Amino acid sequence: MRAHLGDQLVVESPATGATRRDGEIIGLHHADGTPPYDVRWSDTDEVTLVFPGPDAHIRPLHHERAPAAHEPPQDTGDMTTLSRTAPPPGSANPGDIGRRVALERRRQGLSREEMAGRARMSPDYLAYLEERPADPTLATLVRLADVLGTTVAALRGGGIDLPPGQGHALLHPELRDLAPEECRSLLSTHGVGRVSVSTADGRPAVVPVNYDVVDDAIVFRTAPDSVAAAAAEREVAFEVDHVDEALSQGWSVLAVGPASVVTDPATVRALTRRAHTPPWAGGEREMWVSIRPTSLTGRRIGPAER
Repeated sequence: MRAHLGDQLVVESPATGATRRDGEIIGLHHADGTPPYDVRWSDTDEVTLVFPGPDAHIRPLHHERAPAAHEPPQDTGDMTTLSRTAPPPGSANPGDIGRRVALERRRQGLSREEMAGRARMSPDYLAYLEERPADPTLATLVRLADVLGTTVAALRGGGIDLPPGQGHALLHPELRDLAPEECRSLLSTHGVGRVSVSTADGRPAVVPVNYDVVDDAIVFRTAPDSVAAAAAEREVAFEVDHVDEALSQGWSVLAVGPASVVTDPATVRALTRRAHTPPWAGGEREMWVSIRPTSLTGRRIGPAER
């Protein structure tokens, strides 16, 4: 048995062949990739030293390639570089890795210097990785994923075409209600949420929209003939959530209240000027809809305190 950093160790039932447990290999003890391995288990996020038995096998996540003729600034961390890898077939541009790293770093409130220090790499290399289409070594990705509390596969965008929540449930989960203040904080100032509406033919529909929060109102742009426009002048439900696939935890916030079309020209101009992003769907979407929540609730799921 031989493995690379980032491969999956899968343990199957000898009787049925069904997967009993799986985890990401984050540490090798032999340069030739033979056991034992340091494995972060997907069901507990714990790291253990594993000597695989006959019911275990390796699921590769990458293919090796030769080093490029012109290399970017080198990662000078103290972990030995075992191989340089190309993205899996069908994955996004290598530059997308840097964008994912930068987004998660900012979400966690880390400066580049803090992040580089924890990942044992040069701040200049981290800047290059975040700003250019770099192709980092697998060892570098493993360190970055460890600092960010995610996986190499997630940084590569391996689950981009999969619905969230396909990971294993926590062994000891805790589901708790959120206070209105925390719900407002999680709504933040903007993002992508889902609005639930009844269409003209009376059927229910749920539509994703780019939204902003302005003076406690949730506002979004749409086209007058779109499904989302059916929210106007009705009571609607608006939901936003976040799932941490690596840690099998997340939260959701639900806002319920009347929606109305913003008709004041000055208000429309102000909303357009301060919008954080144009609608991702593109096209002419100049109709602003405002939702003023009369109910704001939320829940968070995470590991129970023990």
